[in-house]
Amino acid sequence: MKITDLRCAVIGKHPIVRIVTDEGLHGLGEVEFTKSYLKPWVLHFREALVGEDPTDVERVMLKIRQRGSFKPYGAAVSAIEHALWDIAGKAAGVPAYKLLGGKVRDKVRVYNGSIRRRRTGDRPEDYAADVKWMMEQPQNFFMVKQGISFHSNMKDTIEDFHYGVTQKKAGYHGAMDQGVISERGFNHMLDCVIAMKEVLGDKVSLALDCGPGWMLPDAIKFARAVEKYNLMWLEDMLTGDYVPWVNPQAYRELTISTSTPIHTGEQIYLRHNFKELIETQAVRVIGPDPADVGGIAELKWVAEHAYMHSILMAPHGTANGLLGLGALINVCATLPANYIAFEYPSATDPWWEDLVVGLPPQIVKDSMVDLLEAPGLGLDIDAEAARRYLREEDAGFFD
Repeated sequence: MKITDLRCAVIGKHPIVRIVTDEGLHGLGEVEFTKSYLKPWVLHFREALVGEDPTDVERVMLKIRQRGSFKPYGAAVSAIEHALWDIAGKAAGVPAYKLLGGKVRDKVRVYNGSIRRRRTGDRPEDYAADVKWMMEQPQNFFMVKQGISFHSNMKDTIEDFHYGVTQKKAGYHGAMDQGVISERGFNHMLDCVIAMKEVLGDKVSLALDCGPGWMLPDAIKFARAVEKYNLMWLEDMLTGDYVPWVNPQAYRELTISTSTPIHTGEQIYLRHNFKELIETQAVRVIGPDPADVGGIAELKWVAEHAYMHSILMAPHGTANGLLGLGALINVCATLPANYIAFEYPSATDPWWEDLVVGLPPQIVKDSMVDLLEAPGLGLDIDAEAARRYLREEDAGFFD
C-alpha cells in the first residue's frame, strides 16, 4: 500500500487531514478548532508522505517528526499520525488500540472540559451556578474543570487582579498575561473555589485550569491555601498554552511545597520534552494532548514513562473535535494504571454530529465512554453531508 495524496480542508473551524492510498483506504485526523490557520503547514508535508506505506507508521513519522514543535506547530504532525493509525487499523481490520498493544479497559473515563455555557460573570456565585449546571448535565461527569486566574476573564473583570501587563485584543488564541497577583485577586480566587466546592461537595471532583502566567511565590501560596479542598489538580500555573518551554525546576519547587497535585503538559511536543519533568518528579499529573504531542503513540510512550515514576496521566483534548475524540478513546484504552481520565471534546457546531459516522447517540454515560470497535480510529465523515461545509478551494477533498 502506498500513500497517493495528503489533503487538508478546514471544515467549520477544524483543519481535517485526509491521507489517501492506492488501495482505496483513507485515514483522517483532526486539528484543534483554535488552529484553523494550520492548513498550509499540514500540506507542506505532502512531498514527504507520498509514496510511503502508511501502515509503517513509525517509519513515516521518522521523516516528519523533527519538523514539528511545541503547540501549535506539533498539531500538523500529530494529525497526520492519527490518520496513519486510522489507515493501519483499517488495513488490519482492527481498532487502532489493538495495534498500540491492546486494551486494558473496556470503557474509558472522561471529565468535563468542553460541555459548557457562558458564565454569567466571574463572581463566586457565578462559578457556583456554573458548576451546578455542569453537575446536572446527562453525562454525569465525575469531575469538572474550571478556568480561573490567567485562564479566565477574571484577570480582566476583577479590578487590580494582578500587577503585570494585560493583553488587549491580541487577535489570536494563546496571548499570555503574566504578573504578580494582588491580594484582592488572590482572595477572589479563593472565594470562587469555596463557592464551587460548597456546590460540588465530594460528589463531583474539581480541577482548576490556572494559567499560565503565575509567579512561583503566588503559585506556592495558592496551592497551599486550597489544600483542604482536595482539588484534583492545579493546571498550567507556570507554563502552559502556547508556551514553548517547560521549566521543570520551578514546577518541582511548586510540587514539593504542597499536597495539592500540580499538572501541566498540554503544550509539550514529543516525549523528549517530558523527560526532565517526569524524571525529577516535577509534577504529580501530566496532560499531553494527542493532537499536539506528536500523536497517539507518542502519548502512550509518555504515559508509560510517567507510570514508572508514579506520575498520573490526564490527557488534554477539549478542542480536538469528534474525530479527535476517536483518537483519544483508542489511545486511552491502552494506557497503564496511572490514567485518570481524558478531557472530553465535544463538537464546536451541532452539525458535526450529523457529519461524523460511528458515534452512539449518547457518547458519555456516567462519565464513561465505550470503546470504538470499527477498524482504525473508529470514526469517519459522511462525505455527502460534509460537502456543504467545504470551501470552494477544498471541493476535491473527498474525491
